[in-house]
Amino acid sequence: MDLIDDGPAPQGNQPEYTVSELSGAVKRVIEGEFGLVRVRGEVGRVSRPSSGHLYFDLKDDRAVIAAVSWKGQVARMQVRPEEGMEVVATGRMTTFPGQSKYQLIVEDVAPAGAGALMAMLEKRKAALGAEGLFDPARKKPIPYLPRVIGVVTSPSGAVIRDILHRLRDRFPRHVLIWPVAVQGQDCAAQVAAAIRGFNAIEPGGPIPRPDVLIVARGGGSLEDLWGFNEEVVVRAAAESRIPLISAVGHETDTTLIDHAADLRAPTPTAAAELAVPVRLELLAALDALGARLTRGIGQGVILRRQRLRDLSRALPRVETLVATPRQRLDAAVLRLGSGLGLAVAKKHRDFDRLAGRLQPAALRGLVARQRDQLAAREERLGRAFLIRQERREERLEALAARLAPALARMLGDAA
Repeated sequence: MDLIDDGPAPQGNQPEYTVSELSGAVKRVIEGEFGLVRVRGEVGRVSRPSSGHLYFDLKDDRAVIAAVSWKGQVARMQVRPEEGMEVVATGRMTTFPGQSKYQLIVEDVAPAGAGALMAMLEKRKAALGAEGLFDPARKKPIPYLPRVIGVVTSPSGAVIRDILHRLRDRFPRHVLIWPVAVQGQDCAAQVAAAIRGFNAIEPGGPIPRPDVLIVARGGGSLEDLWGFNEEVVVRAAAESRIPLISAVGHETDTTLIDHAADLRAPTPTAAAELAVPVRLELLAALDALGARLTRGIGQGVILRRQRLRDLSRALPRVETLVATPRQRLDAAVLRLGSGLGLAVAKKHRDFDRLAGRLQPAALRGLVARQRDQLAAREERLGRAFLIRQERREERLEALAARLAPALARMLGDAA
C-alpha cells in the first residue's frame, strides 16, 4: 500500500445541501428564533421606490441591519422613519436568499423617546421654515365678520360642540364642518385634503365658500398630535387662500401647523372667539357711534347758526341800502328842475328880445308860434321827467320789498 493516497477523501456522514436548501434552512432558523423582535437603532439610508415600499437601515456604532416595510405597513405607520432618527422598530427577522443576507421586516416604528421625536420635529421645522412656509409676510388677515366659517375637526367630541356653542353666543354664523380623523395614520392626509377641499369651493356656487377656516383638535401627547406636524398638512395650510386659524391642542401644545397658519389660537374655544366679534358689543359700539354723529350734527348746526347771526349783524338795513340812492335821486330832481326853469326863462328872454326887434306882424306871429311850441315842449319835458322820477321811485320800492323778506328769513334762521 502506498504511503500517499491520491484518491478522493471519504465523505463521512455529513449531509449534502443545495444552495436553495441551505438558504431555506437558514431562513427557518432565523424566523423561528426571532419571530417578533423590537430593535433600537439609528435610521441610516432611506429609500422610497415608486412601489410604495420603504427600505432603510438600522445601525449603531458597530453593526447595520437592513430593514424593509411593505406598502400596507407603511400606510399604517404613525411615524415615518427619517435618516438620522433614533427609533425602536418592531418586526420579524427573515432572510433574502437572492442576496444571501438577513433583514428585518418592520411593521411599526416609534421614536426612541421624546427627545428623538423632538429632534425630528425641529429638523422638519427648520427645513420647512427655510422654504418660507412660516414667513410672517405671507400670513393673511382674518376677516372681521365672516359670513361662512369652515371647521376641520372630528364630527364627534367636545371640540366641535365648544366651537359651535361659542359662535352661537358671540355672533351666530353659517358653519361648514369637514369631518376628519384628528389622530392616527389617516389624520395628516384627511386634514390636508379638507383644507384643500374648502379652498376648491368656487364662490357663488351651491355650497358657500368659507371666509375663514378653523383647524381644531383637543389636547394630547406629542404622539397624539403628530399628524399636525406632517409636511403634507403644513404645506396645505401654507397654500390655503382662505385665512386659516390653527387651534390644535391646549395652550402649551405647539405643532407645525401653528407656524404655517395665519393665526394661532391657544384652544378651539379661543379660535371661535378670534373668528367673530361679540354681537352685543358691536351693537353697543354702533349705538355709541350713532350718538356721536347726532351730537356732531347738532353742534355743527348750532355753530353755523351762530355764525350766521354774527354775520347778519354786520349787514345794513334795507332803509340804509336805499337811502343814499333815494337822496341822489332827489338831488338830481332838484338840479334838473332848476336847470329846466333857467333854460326856459332864458329862451323866453331870447324870444322877447327877438320879438322886440322884429316889428312886422308876420314875424310876431312866427315868434308867438315858436313861443307856443317851446311852452308845449317844456310841458312835455316836465311830464316825462315826472314819469321817470315816479318809475325810479317804484323800482326802489320794489327792490326794498324784495330785500325785506330775504333779510327777515336770514334773521329768523339765525335766531
